[in-house]
Parts: sequence; structure tokens; C-alpha cells
Amino acid sequence: MTGGAIVLDEMRDLFLFEHLSDDQLQMLCRGGRVTTLPAGPVCVEGAPASCLYVLLDGEVVLSRQSAGVDVETHRTTQRGAFFGAWSAHIPDVDQSYEVSARLTRPSRLLVLSAEVFAHFITTQFPMAIHLVAGQRVRRDREERLLAHRERLLALRTLTAGLTHQLNNPAAAVLRAAANLHDDVAAMRRGLAHLVQTGPAADTLQSLTVLQDEVVEHANRPDRPAATALSVADTEDAVGAWLDDHDIDDSWDRAATFVEAGFDVDWLSELARRLAGDHDALRHAVPWLQSVAAVELRIREITEAGRRIAALVDGAKTYSQLDRGPYQCIDVHEMLRNTMVMFGDRIAMAGKGASITLVKDLDFSLPEICCYPADLNQVWTTIIDNAIDAMGGEGTLTVRTRADGEDRLRVEICDDGPGIPAEIIGRVFDPFFTTKPVGSGSGLGLDLAWDIVVNQHRGHIEVQSAPGDTRVTVCLPRHAPAP
Repeated sequence: MTGGAIVLDEMRDLFLFEHLSDDQLQMLCRGGRVTTLPAGPVCVEGAPASCLYVLLDGEVVLSRQSAGVDVETHRTTQRGAFFGAWSAHIPDVDQSYEVSARLTRPSRLLVLSAEVFAHFITTQFPMAIHLVAGQRVRRDREERLLAHRERLLALRTLTAGLTHQLNNPAAAVLRAAANLHDDVAAMRRGLAHLVQTGPAADTLQSLTVLQDEVVEHANRPDRPAATALSVADTEDAVGAWLDDHDIDDSWDRAATFVEAGFDVDWLSELARRLAGDHDALRHAVPWLQSVAAVELRIREITEAGRRIAALVDGAKTYSQLDRGPYQCIDVHEMLRNTMVMFGDRIAMAGKGASITLVKDLDFSLPEICCYPADLNQVWTTIIDNAIDAMGGEGTLTVRTRADGEDRLRVEICDDGPGIPAEIIGRVFDPFFTTKPVGSGSGLGLDLAWDIVVNQHRGHIEVQSAPGDTRVTVCLPRHAPAP
């Protein structure tokens, strides 16, 4: 490396300094030097910014970190091209190199210390400094405020879906509890009628055994699912059998028996056990039907309670309220909990909503060390955008794959109309949105980019064609710890 004094005539030949006075040029000359550097790195992104560099001869390549590698953003041989501590004059700004710079061959550079450059700009162009600093402060404030609003909008969307999902099992609990009250009353009445008829001791013993069988059968978890047609046929057969044996309300009772898994064969076995005692049969059937109804209602309440507990647990896991900000977690757990938050907008089992979810997941992927709460915000933004793009109806595909030995890839695809080619390059720009005014802040994907690229050292990109828009997120197995 060689160095020397700055020549004023050479400085005047550079577009950066061509309109400065001799006194201003002298001020810069006193704090700078001309240096010839070999091919190789000049400054590294994120390091403290100590110098402003101006290219005199040679070639420089500028790059930024993305997905753990340097991505070239600019290459130039233009005399006067500058890089380094160019924002040193802006107060209250982190003074670190925003890009990395590398020389492709030995090159001559004009080097100004950050302190000299900052002092020169602030003393010679004070109004410009106030304008630049004010604009940056306003931009930062706007981004923070709108980023907060973006998170609140996402939370509102998720809360609406979660509320709807909680409402369904809660309503089921109330409905089952009300029916349970009536069923218990009917069971008491049936038992009273049995006592009044005074059946023989062996008949009472048979009824006691039958009661236990009804409870056990109604709660069998392995009972095969039946089609609507077979259920209707079985109800017709049971109802006809009950009519033939003079049982009141035969068709209502038939529905309960069939729901609990009983058929004509079981009723015939019941009649055989009662040894042809017609009166005992007429009182036993309503009582056993009430026993089955009580068990069915208890099962409904239990299942609804489990559903509510699962939704609350999913919401807690999604928000990571009970966990540290940085942890190792299965990416599929994050995706699943995010899907739960969208409620009935997504059909988790392929039915029941206008958006059909297709899962193509590689469960052999290991856990990743990351910031789950922030990544859940990324999945929320991407999925919400996809649902909006499809107009609330279509197919959402979630795919996970390994991406080399140390990374994994998550793809979220929709079959909407796609993103026009002329704007797809701007989707990650702050404040850019295709939604109507007031519907979006344009910071959703900007925040996602910041979380994936800056926080996790990952990569995010969008590819789009009509009927196939996919957002790909690549993440390292180990994001930088706090």
C-alpha cells in the first residue's frame, strides 16, 4: 500500500468535488490521503465505519450479506464512485459500513476519515444536513409506527379467526350441557318407572349389566365411521324395531341408539336377556336410551373442551409467550400453530372453508435454532397475503425441504392471479403495497425480509406466474443467537 498527498486538480476533476471552492478542497486535503491498495477487501459490512473512500483508478465491487453469502449489488470503474462512511455526517445513526467493498485489481483511492468528512459536511452545508437528518428521522419514525400497525393488523386478523374457532366448541359445550340436563332427567324418570314395575331380581341384574355395556359402548374410541346413507338405513331399521315392540318416541330414540353405535341386533339381544318380559322391555329401552344420551353429551363436552384447550395452547405457542425469544424448534410446529390462528379461512382437513390447504412436508428435517415468535410473524404475513390474493378461495400449498446440509427451505404457494412482472421486484420495498389505500401499510413483506435476512441470516424471494405464486424462505439451521 502506498500513500500520498491529495492533488487539488485531481479532486476538481471528480464529480463529487467539482463545485467546491479552493478553501473547501483544502479542508478535505488536510484530512485525507491518496492510497493505492492491492486487490482484495477494503471494508466489511457491519464493521465500524472509519473512512469514506472515493475511487480514482481501478475497479470496486460492492456487496451485501444475504443467506450467509455476499451478494454483489454494484460493480464500477467510474472515477469518483464513493463508498464507506458516507452517512457519518448524520447524527444518531449507527456508524457502521452498510456494504462490503472489494477491489478486483490494484486501485487508487482517495481516503477521508469519517470525522473529517462529517465535520466538513456539517460546517459547509448545515442546511443540507438538517434536511437529510430530518428526512431520515421521519422515515425511521414512520417505519416504526407503521410496523407496529402492521403487527396489530395481523393480530386482528388472527384474533378474528381464533375467536370464531373458540366460539364453535364453546357453543357445543353449552348445547351439550343443556341437552345433558334433559337427558339426566329422562334417565331418572326411566329408572323410577323400572322400580315401580318391580321386575324380577334376575331382570334387574341383567339391566345393571346392560347399563355398564351401554356406557362402555357409547365411549368406544375405535368405533368405525359410518356414511350418512348407512346411518339413515340403520335408524330406519332401529325405529321399525322399536315400533314393533310398542316403544314410545321410537324415531327419536333410534337416532340416539345409532349415534351411540347400537343396532337391531343389540336390541334383539336386549329383548332376549329380559326373557320376553314385554313390560320390562318397554321401560328398559327408554332408560338405556337416556343412559346412552348422557354418555354422548359428556363425550361432546369433553371433546369440545379438548378443542378449546388445543386452540388456547396453539395461540400460546404461536405467540411464544411462555418461551424464550431464541430457541430450537421444529419448523412444522411453527407453521401448524400459524395455520390454527387463521381459523376457518383455511380448511385444515381439506373441507369446511374456501381455502384448501395442501401440505407437502419433510418431517425428517431437524429442529432449527431461531426466533420463533418473529418467524411466526413472517408466516402470518405470507399466508395472509396469499389468502387475499386468491380472493378467499383457492388452494394454499405449504412445502418444506432441506436446502443443503445446513439450511432448510419453506415454500408457501397460492393459485391466485399472480403478481405482475412490472411490480414483483418491489414487493419487499418499504411502503409498497398493491392493496387499496388504508388496507395495507406496505411493510408486511419488508418486515418479513428484515426478520429472515437481517435477524436470521436467511434468504426470502418471490416467484409468480398466473396460478402459481410462491414465496420461498431459506433459513440456516442455527440463526445468530442474541
